[in-house]
Amino acid sequence: MLRLYIGLAVCYAPWSHTFWDQNPILLRYSTIANIATNGAVRGIISGLGLLNLWFALHDAIRHRDG
Repeated sequence: MLRLYIGLAVCYAPWSHTFWDQNPILLRYSTIANIATNGAVRGIISGLGLLNLWFALHDAIRHRDG
């Protein structure tokens, strides 16, 4: 269940303006902010969240069948 919640959070976080665009770390370091606001970087991070969701669902199905 924890893996499911983490996957959902990681999928949502890069597209959330209140979390991603107003992050204190990104506001302090402009170089990292330029990289983090790139659409490809946001997509990669969301893809990692989807991968985490896939593993969570796979584990849930395996646990149910096992």
